[in-house]
Amino acid sequence: MELTEADKKQLEKKGISKEKVLGQIETFKEGIPFVRLEKAAVVSDGISKFSEAEEQGLIKKFEDAKKKISLLKFVPASGAASRMFKAMFNFLDTYDPKAEKFEAYLDRTKDKDVKAFFDGYKNFAFYDLIQKRIAGKTSSKDEEKYLFVKEMLLPEGLDFGFYPKGLLPFHDYGKHTATPFEEHLKEAIAYAQVNNEANLHFTISEQHGEMFNKEFKTAGERVAKDAKTSFTVNYSFQKPSTDTIAVTLDNKPFRNSDGSLLFRPAGHGSLIENLNEQDADIIFIKNIDNVVVPRFSDDVAKSKKILAGLLLELQSKAFEYAKLLDGDNLTSEILETIKSFLEKDLNVRFSDKFGGFSIGQQIEILKDKISRPIRICGMVKNEGEPGGGPFWIRDAHGHISLQIIESAQVDMDNPAQVDILKNSTHFNPVDLVCGVRNYKGEKFNLLNYVDAKQGFITQKTKEGKDLKALELPGLWNGAMAFWNTIFVEVPLVTFNPVKTVNDLLKPAHQVK
Repeated sequence: MELTEADKKQLEKKGISKEKVLGQIETFKEGIPFVRLEKAAVVSDGISKFSEAEEQGLIKKFEDAKKKISLLKFVPASGAASRMFKAMFNFLDTYDPKAEKFEAYLDRTKDKDVKAFFDGYKNFAFYDLIQKRIAGKTSSKDEEKYLFVKEMLLPEGLDFGFYPKGLLPFHDYGKHTATPFEEHLKEAIAYAQVNNEANLHFTISEQHGEMFNKEFKTAGERVAKDAKTSFTVNYSFQKPSTDTIAVTLDNKPFRNSDGSLLFRPAGHGSLIENLNEQDADIIFIKNIDNVVVPRFSDDVAKSKKILAGLLLELQSKAFEYAKLLDGDNLTSEILETIKSFLEKDLNVRFSDKFGGFSIGQQIEILKDKISRPIRICGMVKNEGEPGGGPFWIRDAHGHISLQIIESAQVDMDNPAQVDILKNSTHFNPVDLVCGVRNYKGEKFNLLNYVDAKQGFITQKTKEGKDLKALELPGLWNGAMAFWNTIFVEVPLVTFNPVKTVNDLLKPAHQVK
């Protein structure tokens, strides 16, 4: 690949090396292989499930320890709300209230999303706001419906279609509406605050920085006053250096009409760099749109405390064994005890050849396996939601591990692999509790635990031309592939994402 002087300046400005670009082009040429599923992770084989007594023990462990440790809530929040309103944008494009009755439109299109929207739209937190803005501007109920959606979505109105999802009015408290940002502050009080102080980190788009600052001033003061808690809120942006080059269908760098190289944001996997810059004993990770109204908040907090208690329990044993492995008094019995802990508690799988290695080799392997970041991942029973699930997979070297796998990573032309995919009983709701330090208190470099072979190649278009784009391994998929991983069944009530605007009509988002 020959780089022009302009190309070199472009790379330098973005903080991307030529070697990185060449590596990405090689990935396009080689392709990214499908993962090889061994079997679905299920309760008692890859997914833990605790009794009430065990749960209370884990909660106590967390509550007893939390005053002596640092906690952080990490929230990926850079997504725009445009996909949330896809059906309503389509409604604006296909309905003319002057030419057609609304009921006739529904009969013609059989559009269930639009019907559900208007059947329940008085229950949206933003209903009264929009009605006030359009009052007196319409001559019929059908026209009012059209204008309601127009006012909600377009730039000359409230512009919700292009808002950051984290700043939309989700919940109606009567005197005020609450955004997901505000609900995450409240949630932090329930499980992520120590001595009335809570730390949160949001990854946002750079152009939305001022909007989030403004919301923190309003909502943050309100929540802090009510709960007598002070908040430290930090933000970071997806780094330009994590953008990936786009290529033509024959794997040549794709160039824009001005001759510059086309780079594209590489998906949420880029955020492993943002996470790597955080420093806390326990980091809770949860998506921006997965929030609840107060009557469900105790269940959510309880679940988080259980996961955090489990992390502390496993971490203390892992630290103890890692320290032993650095010492001199190692016997074959101690090594067997450590290997058993890794297998039973941290789901680590060893090669059949392990027993034939020398003691020195076994010690090095055990050191490598135990001294890794740990993630405890909540898993809900599969209710047909799209997204990743828990599986045992076998990599190209024959190593078996627990991973969160998306259907796009599976060879859908292979009936045996499709059968395993269909046997999955659980779903990943992006509900993680992470330990990112070793037993000496040193922070792991999380970039060392990414499996680059778990990215995605997708086909897109730009200015009418086909191109191939590269997404980095997802934050909770391949970006954490080489962490020690524990899956735990959590209640369905903890999973309430808002993928479409109509999800806001569900009970978890209705205050009354």
